[in-house]
Amino acid sequence: MGQKIMGCGAGLRHAHIEEILKNKPNISWLEALSDNYLREGSVHQEYLFEIASYYPVLLHGVGLSIGAADPLNQNYLSQLKALADRLDPPWVSDHLCWSSVHGLATHDLIPLPYTQSTIHHVASRILDVQDYLGRELVIENVSSYLEYQDSMMPEWEFISEVVEAADCGMLLDVNNVYVSASNHNFSADTYLAAIPAGRVRQLHLGGYDDRGTHLLDTHGYPVSEPVWALFEKALKKLGPVPTLIEWDNNLPTLDVLLAEVEKAKTIMRKVTQ
Repeated sequence: MGQKIMGCGAGLRHAHIEEILKNKPNISWLEALSDNYLREGSVHQEYLFEIASYYPVLLHGVGLSIGAADPLNQNYLSQLKALADRLDPPWVSDHLCWSSVHGLATHDLIPLPYTQSTIHHVASRILDVQDYLGRELVIENVSSYLEYQDSMMPEWEFISEVVEAADCGMLLDVNNVYVSASNHNFSADTYLAAIPAGRVRQLHLGGYDDRGTHLLDTHGYPVSEPVWALFEKALKKLGPVPTLIEWDNNLPTLDVLLAEVEKAKTIMRKVTQ
């Protein structure tokens, strides 16, 4: 694949596009929400291609619904392949969840039951997607707030078995690990220790909302100090994995977002050099 993704990047949001194109800030790479750019010939797509002429761009989706019982959405996959073929990222990412049922989108990322049958189902679909796209699909752990009674293993064992069975990569969302660990009272350190390091292609960092009874993954705040600390531990295990700052809600000015990216860079240099 044509692009090299290294260091720390930022999530590309529409509100920042004009400023990025005008000022060309020093950003190692950007990650675009692929679902916003699938319509061929759209203004959004043209903006994205202009951005990609200056910066490496990764594609990160929310609409694949890899864990759903419905057949894979071939129209969605066709549009995603056309976009990926033009941008040529080293991988395409989405979430280890289901987000649609009977062809209707839930507009949420719903976790899966952690069972052997789910591993087989999801791994088979990931293999199909990778064959179709002609590039690696990298799957992200989602935050969760409830657990299935049918689950037979912890989340870290489940996701580790999925990526091995599907021979795919993992996007380790450090914030989601911390949120789920807090919500379900398990050890985030145990989760990190169990992740197969050779499968991790990318890290995500973001902010959560403390609702008192639970933490809610909102991507609407700066990265919290406990998540920065967990990020350091992840880097010690994984090395300098490409890391993204996600900030989707309560969107700050570009300089505030890039300050978070710089903080991630500083931590990465300290831990891995």
